[in-house]
Amino acid sequence: MSHRKDTNNYSSLPISSYLELQPQNDSSKSLQRPTFDESEVYLGSKVDHDDDDDLEIDIDNYPLVVMGPNHGSGIPGAVFNLTTTVIGAGIMALPATMKVLGVVLGIVLIIIMGILSEISVELLVRFSVLCKASSYGEVVQHAMGRPARILSEICIIVNNAGVLVVYLIIIGDVMSGSVHHLGVFDQLMGNGVWDQRKLVIFVVMVVFLAPLCSLDKIDSLSLTSAASVALAILFVLVTFTVAFIKLVEGRIDAPRMAPDFSSKTAILDLLVVIPIMTNAYVCHFNLQPIYNELEQRSPQKMNRVGRYTTILCILVYSSTAISGYLLFGKDTESDVLTNFDKDLGIRFSSALNYIVRVGYILHLILVFPVIHFSLRQTVDALVFEGSPPLSESRKRSLGLTVVLLVLIYIGSTMIPSIWTAFKFTGATTAVSLGFIFPSLVALRLSHQGDLSYGERILSWLMLVLAVTVSIVGVVGNIYSLESKS
Repeated sequence: MSHRKDTNNYSSLPISSYLELQPQNDSSKSLQRPTFDESEVYLGSKVDHDDDDDLEIDIDNYPLVVMGPNHGSGIPGAVFNLTTTVIGAGIMALPATMKVLGVVLGIVLIIIMGILSEISVELLVRFSVLCKASSYGEVVQHAMGRPARILSEICIIVNNAGVLVVYLIIIGDVMSGSVHHLGVFDQLMGNGVWDQRKLVIFVVMVVFLAPLCSLDKIDSLSLTSAASVALAILFVLVTFTVAFIKLVEGRIDAPRMAPDFSSKTAILDLLVVIPIMTNAYVCHFNLQPIYNELEQRSPQKMNRVGRYTTILCILVYSSTAISGYLLFGKDTESDVLTNFDKDLGIRFSSALNYIVRVGYILHLILVFPVIHFSLRQTVDALVFEGSPPLSESRKRSLGLTVVLLVLIYIGSTMIPSIWTAFKFTGATTAVSLGFIFPSLVALRLSHQGDLSYGERILSWLMLVLAVTVSIVGVVGNIYSLESKS
């Protein structure tokens, strides 16, 4: 290639290379590989270049999209965002699942589900890279076609909207009280305007949630995610400390170590709680947004993020499930947070109750925008297909945020029981997003991704497990509803 020097110490290059001017100083560093499709080079393709016709790209050490300098989040920020996606309100159901499953089976399932979920996360990242996919729906479409993509996006919308409605209901119940439990405001200030649950939820949404949800990059939520993880750990520490004190004092009943098969009701409970356990780690819908904003991103780096997240979540889940169950025993509620309106039987019980409940409400407020982010992205992909990215259209982003928040608020005022909704979405949409779609993607694209024999077996195992859990969960839910009615 001939270079023509000019007085500004720059070299001109052919216009076809997408680089017109480069400083001559240290040109070996400044000359970057030209990009294609105006701004992006994707993995899995060969780059045609005058000097390097057959350049093969090593998938394991290369980012999903090359877009010039990337000032994204580091590994800690990505871990906090992914952990926040995982640890939501579902953690409150774990002590009740421990009551049904017994301590041994409960802990074993928490560990097994964490490992299986991490495998499915790594498979999804690998095939997203191969398929040039920047969203969950895109990788599903590449593997199984457009109808499967639409189905996966509907699953994300139903799952995330359902979770956010549950968060609002919990916030309202804990702060304003419900039929069976006193609210924080009631206990602190007596009766008043704050007894109006709908009003409390509305104020929380306008003052706290709307500003956080209006942010257009998930990286902007790294600090709030770190705070939400800290609040979840605070909840675990308080519960664990109280349980330990009562255990030392000999005021805790011996926990059940194995499941109870003695009655039909006990077996039904067992069928209903298994989907809750399988869905404890579902975060797959937020993988691509977090990955795309990862600094110097590569599949290997994202796998490290996933593994750190899994270890952290296993520790938090195990601690919460054991301490919550030890503390309340056979009286453990399906939402253990509601157990904290009673005397814990130790000094400073009242103060600890407030710390646990208010701390966890703040945790849910900080988790809300992270789940809302992928909900908004998915609705945008489904409704405004072919439009520029949401980050380039502030009006569309804010408009979608307002519409979604209004609909979620209306949902929270209309749905009577959160756990019925949770169990049904858990047995259908969440298990599909966490295990069914990633397994199918890996199996359908196995010829592209060099899937090993062991990975193929694991994919089939996850698929069969997920379908079985889904069927059993739905049937168990329907049957338990009929028997209650």
